[in-house]
Amino acid sequence: MIRVLVADDQALLRGSFRVLIDTTPGLVTVGEAADGVEAVELTRQERPDVVLMDIRMPRVDGIEATRQICAAGPTPRVLILTMFDLDDSVYAALRAGASGFLLKDVPPADLLQAIKIVAAGEGLLAPSVTRRLIAEFARLAEPRQAPSTALGGVTDREREVLSLIARGLSNKEICDHLHVGAGTVKTHIGHLLAKLHARDRAQLVIAAYESNLVRPRRG
Repeated sequence: MIRVLVADDQALLRGSFRVLIDTTPGLVTVGEAADGVEAVELTRQERPDVVLMDIRMPRVDGIEATRQICAAGPTPRVLILTMFDLDDSVYAALRAGASGFLLKDVPPADLLQAIKIVAAGEGLLAPSVTRRLIAEFARLAEPRQAPSTALGGVTDREREVLSLIARGLSNKEICDHLHVGAGTVKTHIGHLLAKLHARDRAQLVIAAYESNLVRPRRG
């Protein structure tokens, strides 16, 4: 059973998410938070697997709440909800430790699938969206290190896999691109997570952009 906490300052949305989640086999809502302070407190109390986190909330916003939640341990996963597909604050939330993001107008089925994906540690949803949005978020932040320093210890093959992850390819697409098996790709990703001290796939994307391994596409 995947335990979900919903954090949003709009009661109507929280209620809608709760009904959707609680009527889906394998998912259950364990709490609702109206602001970032409540989100952090309820996360500590209820220990959910996934937190659906709005960005703009009173007292403490979703970015700071995400930072506090993720700093406390490897779980839960935080899935950011936003109204705007090019909201630069989403990039800040990913850097704070969020595992992915969704637009609030996403179809219900996609939201439910996203919760399951994030709970499984996959991070970053909808490759077609990822390719466009992550590039935009990365453009808004200055790269901090050169690849040779930031990716020390990462093999050439692992760099290739990392660059494909950053461009939004799924594991199957990476397999097809590199002509290798699924097990090989999973092994490379496991090595990358360990070497880069990344929580999940989302953090690997951030590392790829911030190290300049992958550069944002303009236009």
